[in-house]
Amino acid sequence: MTKQFIESLQSFEFIDFRFTDVLGTWHHITFPTHQVDEAMIHDGVAFDGSSIPGWKAVHESDMLLKLDTSKVIPDSFTTHNTGIVICDVWDPAGHAYERDPRSVAKKAEVYLKASGIADTAYFGPEAEFFIFDQVQFQTKPESSFYHLYSNELPYASGKEPNSGYRPGHKGGYMPCAPIDTFQDMRSDMVQAMSGMGLVMEKHHHEVATSQQELGFKFGTLVDVADAVQIYKYVVRNVANTYGCTATFMPKPLAGDNGSGMHVHQSLWQDKKPLFAGDGYAGLSQTALHYIGGILKHAKAINAFTNPTTNSYKRLIPGFEAPVICAYSSRNRSASCRIPMAFNDKGRRVEVRFPDPTACGYLAFAAMLLAGLDGIKNKIDPGAAADQNLFEDTHSAKRFPTVASSLREALHFLEEDYAFLCQGNVFTPDLIEAYIDLKMRDVHAFEHAPHPIEFSMYYNY
Repeated sequence: MTKQFIESLQSFEFIDFRFTDVLGTWHHITFPTHQVDEAMIHDGVAFDGSSIPGWKAVHESDMLLKLDTSKVIPDSFTTHNTGIVICDVWDPAGHAYERDPRSVAKKAEVYLKASGIADTAYFGPEAEFFIFDQVQFQTKPESSFYHLYSNELPYASGKEPNSGYRPGHKGGYMPCAPIDTFQDMRSDMVQAMSGMGLVMEKHHHEVATSQQELGFKFGTLVDVADAVQIYKYVVRNVANTYGCTATFMPKPLAGDNGSGMHVHQSLWQDKKPLFAGDGYAGLSQTALHYIGGILKHAKAINAFTNPTTNSYKRLIPGFEAPVICAYSSRNRSASCRIPMAFNDKGRRVEVRFPDPTACGYLAFAAMLLAGLDGIKNKIDPGAAADQNLFEDTHSAKRFPTVASSLREALHFLEEDYAFLCQGNVFTPDLIEAYIDLKMRDVHAFEHAPHPIEFSMYYNY
């Protein structure tokens, strides 16, 4: 196997080793192909873990990259022919590093099989994003600002020259050209992702100004989390080649729809769908208990599925935001939607509150563990909510909600993490380190004056 892997590298000039930190950021180190030999594959590649946010202290900084030899991904954006090898992070003591997100995701798949409940979990994320022509931002003790520009933004209608072709407010869902000006850019993204191994299915303009979505085929947990990393990498780089900038911030524009990452999920055993049954919306009791676990642990899960302070500017009523912890068939106002399926293989649950700032490895693992906890403990999700929860003014009183801030999500994670530690998938050390790291975001956000506060309070 090692010899075959080395042979597969020979068509590349360089080999780029990629790994992911707890924030979901891809890091890399590049070697000329002739440097990659059997010893490197066996021993790993040493690097300084103390320079990665939330990882080792400087006095214990030595860490190893262990190569996943199952695939080599051609990089679509390098001048020199470069192959990407995704890596796991190991401790020099000879085991997977417990704060490595990819290793966490792998342990989640092992725990699933060991549980006896299922042998496979499928995930299908739908990550939305914005493309802008220009972005400027700066924060200093005495000043702070941001400025976004896109020819699609409403205020661009007064600029010269001007064609007048742009979607209206919340009018961006699937218009044709010339109103949709991103057709070719999205097609280039799809082609680049296909070249890097993703099975692409669609692309289209989303509801908000300058908002986009591409679709790729569902898969198993680790493979799909890898795909999300490729997806983000391609989106940013293609936008950059067009002289534009792409962001996965959930809510860059006030008063418009934010970007979510709805995640379709299902469990299978011996190639049979476990979510198919004769219950509500064609679901099995197993699927309903899975939903029960997701809803019970939603606020703790939010710490991983909605990991930024900006995440909670999206999770507010009025913008198709799934803030109500309820489930429903084909109803996009509930946190858990049961999509229409034409056969039992399509029976699945769509969890709608995650957003694309999430680290896929951690977010998918957290949702899987919550769902498994629901199955093991037969957690009842309650009655389905088939009414429009956005228009039901009493829904927030009758149903629990997701967290309303990153601080609240981290608080609930601190109080409710035992389900994540089943099978040693997450560890208390990882959770404590993650909370400490994300609380820095909370403190920075809460301690800085916001520009809108000057409008509201300067003359008090």
